[in-house]
Amino acid sequence: MKLVILDRDGTINHDSDDYIKSPEEWAPLPGALGAIARLNQAGWRVVIASNQSGIGRGLFDAASLNAMHAKMGKLLAAEGGRIDAIFFCPHTPEDACNCRKPLPGLFTDICERYSAAPASVHAVGDSLRDLQAAYGAGCQPHLVRTGKSAPERGPLDTSTLPPGTRVHADLAAFADHLLLPAGQVAPAAAA
Repeated sequence: MKLVILDRDGTINHDSDDYIKSPEEWAPLPGALGAIARLNQAGWRVVIASNQSGIGRGLFDAASLNAMHAKMGKLLAAEGGRIDAIFFCPHTPEDACNCRKPLPGLFTDICERYSAAPASVHAVGDSLRDLQAAYGAGCQPHLVRTGKSAPERGPLDTSTLPPGTRVHADLAAFADHLLLPAGQVAPAAAA
């Protein structure tokens, strides 16, 4: 099973400290949808694992979340891609659940559902908690320098990252890493 688990906000789409609460606020990051389509076309299943505590905080409801995901699916289909499943945690930190990242519950559930060996699963996110959850489940952690880890938010302290974490500029650079033959380098992005 070729399986990739992606965070959503800050990895696939723009993030906001005020939460993404509606389809109108949901906007893909440059190149992210094309990267997912390329992964799909190369035989990779792509699943999302996302904290969505805005539901638990009463900022939006499940219908709004579904509408955001419908918009994402429509835009992704236009690029020739798809998301195989979306797993999300609606809880707040005070709920003390096992599915809220940085705990590994979502990743464990995804690996079980797809009968995937965690060590073969690549997990991509923009925050330390994404990587901690992936690593805690036994997946291969990848950090993208978008969203919460964007360079404009400050220097990256690699000493805090889980062992074996690979760092990529964005989701397109991660897809290049995964899809290019060993030793081959992707062409530089246009400025």
